[in-house]
Amino acid sequence: MSKLQMTTPLVEMDGDEMTRILWQQIKEVLLEPYVDLKTVYFDLGLPEREKTKDQVTIDAAEATKKYGVAVKCATITPNAQRVEEYHLSKMWKSPNGTIRGILDGTVFRTPIMVNGINPVVKNWKEPITIARHAFGDVYKAAELSVPGAGKAELVFTAADGTETRKTINEFTGPGVLQGQFNVDASIVSFAHSCFQYALSTNQDLWFSSKDTISKTYDHHFKDIFADLYEAQYKKAFEEKGITYFYTLIDDAVARVIRSKGGFIWACKNYDGDVMSDMVSTAFGSLAMMTSVLVSPHGYFEYEAAHGTVTKHYARYLQGEQVSTNPMATIFAWTGALAKRGELDNLPELTAFAKKIEQASIETIEAGLMTGDLVGLWEGSVPAKKRTSLEFLQDIASRL
Repeated sequence: MSKLQMTTPLVEMDGDEMTRILWQQIKEVLLEPYVDLKTVYFDLGLPEREKTKDQVTIDAAEATKKYGVAVKCATITPNAQRVEEYHLSKMWKSPNGTIRGILDGTVFRTPIMVNGINPVVKNWKEPITIARHAFGDVYKAAELSVPGAGKAELVFTAADGTETRKTINEFTGPGVLQGQFNVDASIVSFAHSCFQYALSTNQDLWFSSKDTISKTYDHHFKDIFADLYEAQYKKAFEEKGITYFYTLIDDAVARVIRSKGGFIWACKNYDGDVMSDMVSTAFGSLAMMTSVLVSPHGYFEYEAAHGTVTKHYARYLQGEQVSTNPMATIFAWTGALAKRGELDNLPELTAFAKKIEQASIETIEAGLMTGDLVGLWEGSVPAKKRTSLEFLQDIASRL
């Protein structure tokens, strides 16, 4: 059988721990037998990030600008324990945060729904897509440990030297400080991406923040969304019969739980991080969620929305056959291949990517699945636990 050809390579970003093992297995079992896979490879594993002082992460993001489409494995964001474990020279920042900052845009995360695995929230009938702002806030914050009594101020020095000051707190003892920021250009891009994605998928769009408490910062997001909607998108939304509305984040949570699903929920950076995990878990599993960063400049980065599955990796190193769910990582590859095929006018490549997705879902619906799904299974056929590699081979047999 002749392999499907690619004309433009994908930017391939390898990762850490168990997902790094799955990454290679997915390529060997599902992709390389059928596709003449062309990639520009970057190793974003923590040892390489340490070796290059995180320059490899920046290089990978810049390559994505050049080639347009990237696929990324899950990576470790080190804490103090990881610094010691990997003998790091510093606590390197989240690779995802670095890449998002360089590419701009919005992260859209959508659960993978399968017959036989029902959402915990019984009234959810359609996927809920989380649209997460991909820049700034706590992920770009400056932090300071306060040693003792003193005054903390927020200071802005304008280009002409004019200063604006605001007291944050009068400390009477030790504490901590954090300074967050965002920029209008990124918020506007976020809003455009959300409105355009809603129109392209014909879904209602919700946006939530906490403007009643954050009367300047969060309210600014709210105003930008409202102004853009009125000026550029209201007519198109009305013609399609879809709606946009704003509500407080706490009210949005209540509305989401009572809903039937089938809409886009736009969140600020941290809110989107937390709520995407809540939504994916309630739909079934963290490993059953697609994630794509869409930049208004025309860049696309597909990734798994979960972590590196550390506990499974430790068992794998001891020689055990583990049952780690590869679905999100599979769908990162298929999303990137489908987009590459779309942009390069290679319909066979796009069709092949969709067939892998179909085969993956049908494998689970036939009762063959990894251990995380067995306890959730409510299908008509008995569930059979498969190792990660067996599951990939089951999918390959359906291709």
